Amino acid sequence: MRATLGLTALLLALPALALCLFPRGSALGLDRLLLEAALLQTHRSRPADPPPSLWIDRLGSQAAPLWSAREQLWWQLWGSHGSSGAVLVLEAPALSPLPAHAFRHQQLTLVAPNALVRQQLQEGLTLERPSLRGLERRCAQQLKRSDAVYWSAAGLSSLLGPLAPLAGSLQQGCLALTSEGSRLLWSGEADAARGSLAAAPRFAPRSRAIPLSAPSLLELQGPKLELLLRGLLSSGALKQALAERYGLKAEALKRLSDSPFALRLVAVERGPFLAGLQVQLLLRDGRSFWTTPLASLEQALKDQGLTVATGSGDQRLWSRDGAAQGGWRWLSDRQLLLFLGPAPRDLKTEALASEQGWSLRIRPKQLQAKGLLPPLLPLVVRQARQLEFTGMSSSPGEGQTALNGELKL
Repeated sequence: MRATLGLTALLLALPALALCLFPRGSALGLDRLLLEAALLQTHRSRPADPPPSLWIDRLGSQAAPLWSAREQLWWQLWGSHGSSGAVLVLEAPALSPLPAHAFRHQQLTLVAPNALVRQQLQEGLTLERPSLRGLERRCAQQLKRSDAVYWSAAGLSSLLGPLAPLAGSLQQGCLALTSEGSRLLWSGEADAARGSLAAAPRFAPRSRAIPLSAPSLLELQGPKLELLLRGLLSSGALKQALAERYGLKAEALKRLSDSPFALRLVAVERGPFLAGLQVQLLLRDGRSFWTTPLASLEQALKDQGLTVATGSGDQRLWSRDGAAQGGWRWLSDRQLLLFLGPAPRDLKTEALASEQGWSLRIRPKQLQAKGLLPPLLPLVVRQARQLEFTGMSSSPGEGQTALNGELKL
């Protein structure tokens, strides 16, 4: 009897232990849905609050009773149809009757914004796709547990618009979201390419950056300018133009790409510019290499009708019809400041370092007021007073980045 009881207890304990160690995700079908998503976000309902407008738009009279029934996870999905609106995804008993443009996929009810989006999504879900792996697999588990967001290259492009090439290292990613008072916090990972089998990167501790203050609108610091140039220099036509018109040939671009940098956007109150752009570079070769490329750039600007003058503090300033357009200034034998717009007055030089991490600080509300934010960024981002992002690459040459940051509402 004791042996039988011991065996029975063991048989019951092993499955329970397995469930604790390897919890099985709910929302059966969400894994497959992730492969069709440009953007996919998890939300947790609060039955005491009124249902969101998306629920009312997609569910009509069924929205209120379903929302107030219980606390639950639900999802928003944007696919190739992103401009048509989000698909509402629910893990709920089959609604009767199904709302317009709705269909079932395993344990999920999907409600599309129109018949075309429903058809596209249904057809996509019938296609064979590779099973989830790496970042996608980890993100699917996160999306089933708590507030989180996943994006693909298509989703990033739709959010950032023409700025998307500047985020080449973040083409696919996933963030877990939490809130503390008026702060939205996140941590997660991103990759420069889809389908990576690499393990999750080791997360760096959250840094407490000093908030930006006026007149600064944006500041990005990184170990290599290649962080920004990677997407831009993928264009052969652009590289050819830089070489032929401005004398910046492949060797100069490679050395630029390897330089630690700080990029700033600064508000301008008067004149033709909404903001001034400054890029501070730590050039490993210093003036010894860059004298010739800068002389070629200066001549190219003169050939285009600009006036180039020598200013104080070893500075070149180019202008057109008396209005300053930009210039450069040597801050030391190895530090060069390039700027577009008026010459900087109160310049705060940064200590640039060649580490693997980067940081981004933004004042979104002020950028939005000047019309300088991509219009499809979420409203909560566009109205925030401060945004901070930090990223830590796994190792040189790898596409993975550990991310964390916060949004101050």
